[in-house]
Amino acid sequence: MQKIIQSFLMTILFFMFSSCSEERLINEPGNLVPKTVLEDSSLSQITVNGVKLHSEAFGNPSHTMVVVVHGGPGGDYRYLLNCKELADQGYYVVFYDQRGSGLSQRLADHVYLDRGIEAISDLYIELRGVIEHYKTSPTQKVVLLGHSWGGILASGFAGSYPNLINGLVVCEPGGLKWNDIKYYVEKSRSFKLWSELSNDAAYMDQFLTGNKNDHEILDYKLNLLASKNDITDEDNTKPSSFWRSGGVIITTLFEIAENYNPDFSENLQNFTPNTLFFYSDKNRAYPTSWANKIGTSFSSVTINRINGVGHDGIISNQQVWQQQTMPRIIQYIQSL
Repeated sequence: MQKIIQSFLMTILFFMFSSCSEERLINEPGNLVPKTVLEDSSLSQITVNGVKLHSEAFGNPSHTMVVVVHGGPGGDYRYLLNCKELADQGYYVVFYDQRGSGLSQRLADHVYLDRGIEAISDLYIELRGVIEHYKTSPTQKVVLLGHSWGGILASGFAGSYPNLINGLVVCEPGGLKWNDIKYYVEKSRSFKLWSELSNDAAYMDQFLTGNKNDHEILDYKLNLLASKNDITDEDNTKPSSFWRSGGVIITTLFEIAENYNPDFSENLQNFTPNTLFFYSDKNRAYPTSWANKIGTSFSSVTINRINGVGHDGIISNQQVWQQQTMPRIIQYIQSL
């Protein structure tokens, strides 16, 4: 991995020090990572609670709405775009990058840290704002489809606002209580991997040192650390995996979680509709026993195993999505 990173860094140094007619600084928008909606007005975007979000929708706006909630924290919805096919099946599909993530607006770390545990509530309020922006009638049904961290966030939202949604689909939420989330993260990452990433990050610091709110540099460094994971059967090296990571939000949300131990299952029993729960057979950190354990937090749940893929492949693998995941989601929505 270090050789790959060295190659990237040599390319950066070439642009920094080669003679050219226009100076290009690595922390300027668009030089290291794609521009956010603040810097590129051509990107599809909405404004929710004063924050500009990268967002788009597909399908008939009057039909049942499916809001797709991506993983991370600090990921984006690019790897979930197979869900657009639900629009061809008669549903209104909404995507958005969460604040500080993907191509959405970046915020300083103190914006999250000063809010403490309320920074989690702000993400619920943001999701509510996305729903309200796209919803076209009071009777329109709304279903949340959350993957990984998105499944955790969607579950917490269902407990906080049980009357605002009609259905909930979650794909391998690592856990809902903070101790379970930490356990899953440790189980799904080998010590060898973290040691390698730590060494590579330290190596990069010799060339790319960003302050705590140098978003372009921090996001780029996080992008470089994307890798394959043999435990969860993920491959984040593919160009379609993501647009841009959110280095600040992932760091600050984990710090907040360590300080406050959030429980995303709190009040979840108040959400009475059945929840559709997916897990994969190739994620060795997510056996059936773990899926059943996490599933106990829901008042009613149907747990399905998706065969032939790992963590992301539940949705990102087009064949598996079309043959296994999507048909079950459609059947579930029709039952609501």
